[in-house]
Amino acid sequence: MADRRKGPTVCRNIRPLYNFEPPADDDEIRAAALQFVRKVSGFSKPSQANQEAFDRAVDEIAHITHHLMDELTTTAPAKDREVEAAKARARSAERYATA
Repeated sequence: MADRRKGPTVCRNIRPLYNFEPPADDDEIRAAALQFVRKVSGFSKPSQANQEAFDRAVDEIAHITHHLMDELTTTAPAKDREVEAAKARARSAERYATA
């Protein structure tokens, strides 16, 4: 559940993709789409009977995400990937620190 004081949280495996320098590439968008489909379907690897629907959902979500990234606008400066990664490592170290 989201901590309302800090704002909504995102599933740890799905990373924000917008307003980064360099911009999110096709592989990052597809990975996020795959994580989303895995999360909502409950499958990490679907059965053969569900594989086609699973793959189609990943393709469609990746496609729509590309459109979303292309249409969003902001006046905020782009975030630096290395700086954001360092912040994430610091949060992780704090979260998993031993007492």
